[in-house]
Amino acid sequence: MAQVDEGRIGRVLDRLEASHPGAQVLVTDPWSIYYLTGFYAEMFERFSGVLLRRGVRPVVFVNALHRLDPFDNADVVVFDDTDDIFAILAAHIDPAVPLGIDAQMRSGFLLPLIERGVAASFFLGSDAVARTRAIKDAREQDLMRRSSRINDQVMADLPGLLHEGVTEHEVAAQMLSLYRSHGADDFSFPPIVSFGANAADPHHEPDGTRLAAGQAVLFDIGGRLEGYCSDMTRTFLWGEADAETLRIHDVVRRANEAAEAMIRPGVRFCDVDRCARSIIEEAGYGPYFTHRLGHSIGLQDHEPGDVSAINEDRIEVGMTFSIEPGIYLPGRTGVRIEDLVLVREDGAEILNVYPKDARRIDG
Repeated sequence: MAQVDEGRIGRVLDRLEASHPGAQVLVTDPWSIYYLTGFYAEMFERFSGVLLRRGVRPVVFVNALHRLDPFDNADVVVFDDTDDIFAILAAHIDPAVPLGIDAQMRSGFLLPLIERGVAASFFLGSDAVARTRAIKDAREQDLMRRSSRINDQVMADLPGLLHEGVTEHEVAAQMLSLYRSHGADDFSFPPIVSFGANAADPHHEPDGTRLAAGQAVLFDIGGRLEGYCSDMTRTFLWGEADAETLRIHDVVRRANEAAEAMIRPGVRFCDVDRCARSIIEEAGYGPYFTHRLGHSIGLQDHEPGDVSAINEDRIEVGMTFSIEPGIYLPGRTGVRIEDLVLVREDGAEILNVYPKDARRIDG
């Protein structure tokens, strides 16, 4: 029989108890359900969830459209499209106890539960699961390393796809086969391929822009291995780059490396952001670094938690997140350099080893 992960559920409930003693929580985010149960499915308009409360067996709710093996340490409630899901949930939720709801629950499910008064009160309960997921166990850490190793290998292949006149779209269209050839299962997000002025758009989507001499070439790429995501960015030079592109590349590289060097348990995320941002500001490009320094990552490419000026949380052992400073000069050029880091007792383990220098790759 299948098993829910009692260790992970216990840690979620410990965090829940610390902030909302005696409460229950209904988890509906598909990746959090997978994290707790090993079952993943995108439900779209249908409901799925896991109800957790200390001292009570977990209850997994799933539509009959999805086959789910019985669990020996949880109850499974199967329903179909014509059943009253709100009555089913009400039969298992304790009406005398507050109910935590995660941020992913659709209002079309939440509002009827509130109207029916199925719990004593409702509160945002995402934090208990998010903070548990943020600390990767030994197996998760190994998968993050392996996934990032594949990403390095794919990045090393990308210069070979370039030639004068190739389009961003043509390069991006070849990437999935590269990931699979190196053992990845899929993308963790659609690849970003940006030539020249397009590199000034941090989330540019590949288009018909053709590669020409003197352009920056920005690759922001990631793959998925057994559910775990990689993510990295490198900015190359096609031909002889202008002096300012070389200058901002050096500034971004220094900001990336300085931020990574200060990562250790107990340091605040906002201070890491400040470290990188101050280097870019001192070089005169502060207004052109337009996003946070990094984001948490694991089963999802972007997980709750970030490296930003407003996040005063302290770094903990087992966390994984990106460090990705950038400078974007609208209509001209852009540079971003991104690594993933895994926090250890002695500092940051940098999961990407592909070089960060201003590499000229034509010819």
